Parts: sequence; C-alpha cells; structure tokens
Amino acid sequence: MAGAEMIGKEEIREVMDVLETGILMRYGFDKERRGIYKVRQFEEEFAGYCKAGYALGVTSGSAALKVALTALDVGPGDEVLVPCFTFLATYEAVMEVGAIPVMVDIDDTLNLDPQEIERKKTPYTKAIIPVHMCGSAARIDKIMEVARKNKLLVLEDNAQGCGASFQGKKLGSFGEMGCFSFDYVKTVTTGEGGMIITDSLDLYHRAEWYHDHGHDHNPQVSRALEGRTILGFNYRMNELQGALGLAQLHKLDYIVAEQKKNKQIIKDALAQVPGVKFRTLPDPAGDSATFLAFNLPEEGLAQRFQNMLSAEGVDTVCYKRNLWHYVPNWEHFLARSTASSKKYPFTDPTYKGKVQYTRESIPQAEDILGRTLVMGISVKMSPEKLNSIKKGIEQAAKNM
Repeated sequence: MAGAEMIGKEEIREVMDVLETGILMRYGFDKERRGIYKVRQFEEEFAGYCKAGYALGVTSGSAALKVALTALDVGPGDEVLVPCFTFLATYEAVMEVGAIPVMVDIDDTLNLDPQEIERKKTPYTKAIIPVHMCGSAARIDKIMEVARKNKLLVLEDNAQGCGASFQGKKLGSFGEMGCFSFDYVKTVTTGEGGMIITDSLDLYHRAEWYHDHGHDHNPQVSRALEGRTILGFNYRMNELQGALGLAQLHKLDYIVAEQKKNKQIIKDALAQVPGVKFRTLPDPAGDSATFLAFNLPEEGLAQRFQNMLSAEGVDTVCYKRNLWHYVPNWEHFLARSTASSKKYPFTDPTYKGKVQYTRESIPQAEDILGRTLVMGISVKMSPEKLNSIKKGIEQAAKNM
C-alpha cells in the first residue's frame, strides 16, 4: 500500500494548517489563507525532487495524462504509441483528447519495447507514452533516442514509479512531460490526485491554463479579471490534497528504501526456486521496489506455482489474466465502446489510419506476461510477515 501505510501525524499537521484557514481551493482568497499555499508548495518541492523545471498538481493521474496530452497539442487525427501492459487510463487519456492509441509490445523489462516504435509508427504517429510499470524504468534512454530520430513527442506515464530513477535521473523527467498518480495505492498518496512535470515553460503554461478553465494566474490582478489565451476545464488539485502530498513527499525516500530492503529478502527466497528468473531492470539501483516480478520457463508452470503460493497465503498477480492492465482483456475497449454513442474518436473522419488490437501483434507480451508473477511489496513488513512469505515460497516450491 506504500504511502497509505505512512499516513500519520505529519499528514494531520499539514491538513490542519489548511483547515484552520478554511480555504480549500488552490487559487485565490489570499488574505484569508494567511500565506498557506499547500498545492503551490507541493508543486515546487516535487519539481525540486525530480529536478524538473515546473510541476503542476491536478485531480488525478488520469487527469495528468489528459492535461499533458492537451498541452502537447495531441488530438484528432493523431496516433499515440502506448504499451499493451498498462492501466486502462493511459489509453483512455489518449481517446479523451480525440487521438487514437496504438498498441505496442513490451520486452523483458515489462515495459514498452524501444524496437517496436519504428515498427508501429505511421505518418499519423505524433507521440509515445512509455509507461514505467510496477515501479521500474522502461529502457527510457533507447526510447528517447528513437523518438528524437523520428521527431516524436514523449510523455512518460510514471503513475507507478514515483521515486524511481534511471542512471540517477528521476523517471518522468526524460520526455517533454511526465505524469504521476497519487491515488490511494500509489507510492505517494493524496487519496486522489496527480502531478505533471516538464522543463518547458511553454508546455507548463499551456497545462496550467488548461487545467483551470483558461485562467492565466496573473498574480497582479483578481482571479476573475485575468487575461485568457485558451479555453480549458477544471482539473485543479485542492489544498487538502496538496497538504497530504507535502507530508508524503518528505517520506518518499524512506518509503523506497524500506521497500528495497523487503523486496531483497523475498527475492533471495525466490532465487532458490528452480527455474525462477527475474524481470530485467534497466537500472536496479533506480528501482522503487514497489513490486517484485519474477517468471518461470512456461506459462502452465507459472500458474501451478501461483496456485501453490496462494495455498500458502502468498499473493501474486499474473497480469496476462488481469482485467485492468492488459489490453487484450478489455472487452469494452476492443468493442470500441467509448462514452460516445458514435464511438468517437475511432469514427472521427479526420483519422486516416487503421488500427487493430490483436494478441498476434504482441507476441512478446503474450509469452512474458503469461509466465510472469508479480508480488506487491509493502513499506511495513514485520520479520514475522517476511518469514511467513519465505516459508510459503519454500513450501510452494516443494509442492510443485
């Protein structure tokens, strides 16, 4: 549960600062809030943590993706390359801006395969969304290299990798923009909420204006009298979320460090099981250790081992059979059943491409995900809990 495990007096203190002013909105009411600007402070400190130029707090990780895509001017007629293994929101955000998501295969990192980019791109491809799934980096250096060569925008979906890095650089800070989620099960939580980071002042302004109805947030004039450049909508983070985020951010390095300790203990136990191998990590030192992914030589063997682990009280997930994180299992998406009765954007006449979502087009995912089991790693794992998991692994291995 990561950040949710750590909610305590620090979060309470930050939230009380807000409640004592009575101002829960992110903007305005300067006299009444008495200098308390939690979202602004959270944004500034988060940008500093990621060594990014700018950060913008929004209502969710899903909203972060939509706002960022809008700022990048991705829209009708465009295609966006998205890995087949991700949460549904990555695809939903692309469709929300009127673009078409193109399903891309993964490699042994469980993330987008850089070699797939040139295979799947078309004249309509405008952007790539590499997703750093389960807390560890995609081959982001190779992805950026191919993207630059082909003049494609890169929006990093780092919803599951907050605090992770690649070669000392925080994930989310490689592409034009990076997005984070702070929902209740993320590494840092504000209940709901998200963040966008970028080094581009132009992209930051476009995102900032769009997420608040086009307000340009000119501090010299009243909120209602500001100038306007573009239309927008409401994706504002509120002050209570900002307060929680501040307290959680200060605990992030501790969260990652504790997860790494716990993960290593369980990994050492699994390493003793014949046939078990582990997910490839492009930078093991940068892993946030939120999840431990391991695989077996054959899908049937992996399923039997999962059943044996379950019988011993050890929970794992096989994402090939998961309903929310693997495109071939999304029956409503495959039927193109968008909220529009006209099945927009798939029926948009400005889109001239042709897209398909078949298992045959993602052979690596079909193989790797079927053989892979994933275990969530908690921050607080007592010696008794860890010993129980180790014994469960040993017993499951004997019963296979």
